[in-house]
Amino acid sequence: MPADEQHAPRPGAEALAEPLRSRWSPSVFDPHHDLSSADVEVLLRAAQWAPSAGNSQPWRYLVAPRGSAAHDLLVPTLSRGNAGWVPRASLVLLAGVQVAPDPHDPDGPYGSAPKSVDHARHDLGQASAHITLQARAMGLHTHQFAGFDRPAACAALGVPSYVELMTGIAVGVPLAESADEGLAAGDDLIESDRARERRGRERRLLGEIAFCGRWGEPWTT
Repeated sequence: MPADEQHAPRPGAEALAEPLRSRWSPSVFDPHHDLSSADVEVLLRAAQWAPSAGNSQPWRYLVAPRGSAAHDLLVPTLSRGNAGWVPRASLVLLAGVQVAPDPHDPDGPYGSAPKSVDHARHDLGQASAHITLQARAMGLHTHQFAGFDRPAACAALGVPSYVELMTGIAVGVPLAESADEGLAAGDDLIESDRARERRGRERRLLGEIAFCGRWGEPWTT
């Protein structure tokens, strides 16, 4: 069974439209796959056109293609659990959100801090979700992660104090399992990453996340 079909959500999600249905988060990316600048631009356009409160557009992304100077600075800040698989991705995006005024443009339309930082974080989540779905529509996959040293990444990459780094998004294509043998030399983590990928996908029941009437009363069809 193809990996995308193997990981398609079921049961109960058969009616989901693409690219929602085939989205999943691989850990074993093809380390030889590269993204063109045009592809990266399309992904960033997806974030650019995400909804935001008052059109504040508080999201910011650090773009780190594999092999770039930014990527070289980012990799040492990854947590132990992420250091094995994140560098294999074609691209890493570090997602940040503006939480205070930009001192260089405090009165500009996007220089001031958002009225609600909580709303700004929500909007960043929407922008990142747009990236993940656009990537899937392009035949790519994403895996979002939080395990990295934020202060170290901010210092290494020059992130200003008015921007809060939140998460990373690894983007690429999964490596076929038939190619594992050649890659595994010197990579002891690949089998554990494969084991994680092979686990079944599960979600809470709708009655646990959607209520009707009063809080705690499950919504039902």
